Amino acid sequence: MIKKFLIFMAVIIFLSPFGILAYYVFGFKYDISSLVDYRPALTTVIYDKNNEKIANIFEKEHRFYAKFSEIPPRVIEALLAIEDTNFFEHHGVNFDAIFRAVIKDIKARKMVEGASTITQQLVKNHFLTREKKISRKIKEIIYSLKVERYLSKQEILERYLNEIYFGHGYYGIKTASFGYFHKDLDKLTLKEIAMLVGLPKAPSTYAPTKNYEISLGRANRVISRMYTLGWIDKKTYDEAMKEKPKVYDDTLTQNKAPFVVDEVLRRIRQKGITDIKTGGYVIHTTIDLKLQKVARDAITYAYNLTLKRIEKYKQKEEEKKQQDPTYEMQDVNVSMLNGALVSLDPKSGGVLALVGSTDYKKSSYNRATQGKRQPGSAFKPFIYQVALDLGYSPATKLVDIARTYKYKKGDQELKWQPKNYEKDYKGLISLRDALVHSRNLATINLVNDIGLYQILKKLKKYGIKNLPHDLSLALGTISLSPLELAGYYTSFSNNGTQVKPYIIKDIYKDSKKIYEAKTKEIKITSKQQAFLMTTILRDVVLRGTGRRAKVKGIELAGKTGTTNKSVDAWFAGYSPTVETVVWFGNDDNTPMYKKETGGRVSAPAFAYFFRELLKLYPQIPRKFEKPDGVIEIVMPDGKKEYFTDISKPPRDVEDPKEENELLF
Repeated sequence: MIKKFLIFMAVIIFLSPFGILAYYVFGFKYDISSLVDYRPALTTVIYDKNNEKIANIFEKEHRFYAKFSEIPPRVIEALLAIEDTNFFEHHGVNFDAIFRAVIKDIKARKMVEGASTITQQLVKNHFLTREKKISRKIKEIIYSLKVERYLSKQEILERYLNEIYFGHGYYGIKTASFGYFHKDLDKLTLKEIAMLVGLPKAPSTYAPTKNYEISLGRANRVISRMYTLGWIDKKTYDEAMKEKPKVYDDTLTQNKAPFVVDEVLRRIRQKGITDIKTGGYVIHTTIDLKLQKVARDAITYAYNLTLKRIEKYKQKEEEKKQQDPTYEMQDVNVSMLNGALVSLDPKSGGVLALVGSTDYKKSSYNRATQGKRQPGSAFKPFIYQVALDLGYSPATKLVDIARTYKYKKGDQELKWQPKNYEKDYKGLISLRDALVHSRNLATINLVNDIGLYQILKKLKKYGIKNLPHDLSLALGTISLSPLELAGYYTSFSNNGTQVKPYIIKDIYKDSKKIYEAKTKEIKITSKQQAFLMTTILRDVVLRGTGRRAKVKGIELAGKTGTTNKSVDAWFAGYSPTVETVVWFGNDDNTPMYKKETGGRVSAPAFAYFFRELLKLYPQIPRKFEKPDGVIEIVMPDGKKEYFTDISKPPRDVEDPKEENELLF
């Protein structure tokens, strides 16, 4: 009886391992399809127009994919030397190594050695956890045997080197190569390769950004192993052992232009792309990172100037208050002051720089694209362009006098008595001077004389939405974002042809172009008529409300805009090749200090931008070219004026073209 029991127990003990193995073999599906059809989450990269990286975009794992053909043989040799020398000989599991490891584990009475092959490490990372249990080890072995049946050795190595974590947030060897050394895989030295392949064993411990010397020690063991195996010669060994590579400690996103990145992602979502953070897209933008930095600095420069100026104003007001207790000081909350800048190429519409606030860390709300504010007098050029296209000329006399307008609001009859900013009247003033000095009354009277309906009808071709159907239109009471205003201003800066601003140039997925931007144009007026406006806006900078926008060595044209009670301050302008719009105001729509205007607050940022632009690109065109069909006439007052076949000179002024025709 005892004998039978002992035999039974012996059989049970003998069959137990097979029973346990059968349980794990048949008790689980071991679906390896996600590794066979391997599609890991990949990082999307955004570039500027010069192919300089703006940012990496990813969800959880920062990974660039490297195909097997991209991986240098030295990387494979170094990896196998330290991790799995017999990789090409076994079928996924090295049973001899496992047996040796089991003996060590038994002696230590705990799991101290895993003896995992590269295939086992791959399936452990992809399918399993890192817990040290017999059950996990059995699953790991079964997965590995199955993987080796469906994937070639090269495919397994490719997946391993793209799946494994290399520390510092880097997944995959290509990511780690770019991150730690700023190099493509084929540019790595042997020491750098050794540092990388030594990382997966203990990424946190061996990460060179944390423990450089420990990382070097691990790399030296890799190199020594390669030398022992005869895979490198003595000279190569000696050179590699001496090398101490430079390691970079970068942030993962490397986001150099957060407002740009936010806007790109917003537009990507509008195109229906939902996997932007995992799809491994390559996005080229129209942004110039050099000008992006200049734009940030320009906003900061003007912001600091304004704060200093307001502080001085407050001190003067406090002095007045001390002298006269009845004096009412203006209550201004300077903490609400903010600004935005957008710059673009007026020929194509490509956005060159985009800054949405004075400090992204304090406020990521993009005022350049999402903030809708009234442009004030910066809107006047559109009305004046309509007048020019109807036959008015820069020399046409406008009436600059006060009028009282009556209107009804419900059953109540109200009066509107607009004023000039200077609170004076010129009587008659040329169209040029009316715009150069931003005369409100002359503009309102111009709209009234042409007819509000006619003005609105002509403005339709600009595509401007929600225009007010009353005379307040003349004062720019419409709401626009800086980017929208910049788009409409291309009608002037692009010689009469409006272009729609865009920021995404093209998008690639798996090396295939899936999107490419196309310039959208609307013909607004002729080159000749647009040039007339440019000469007027050039005078705004030279002698008008925009004098603080002047920059030595380049012709600039533009218009200031200040809304009622200094709530908004604008400067919208352009050079022969670049257009820039600047806005400043309080985020809560309260007035800034009463003396703050577009010329005082925003024009300095505009000037700063173009001064730095000239330093970066001194070769850019600096003068506006007069197109054929525009005539220059010296007026009776000795000043030059410009005319066209549509905007003819006054009858009492001689046309030099007609004079020449009489001579011949």
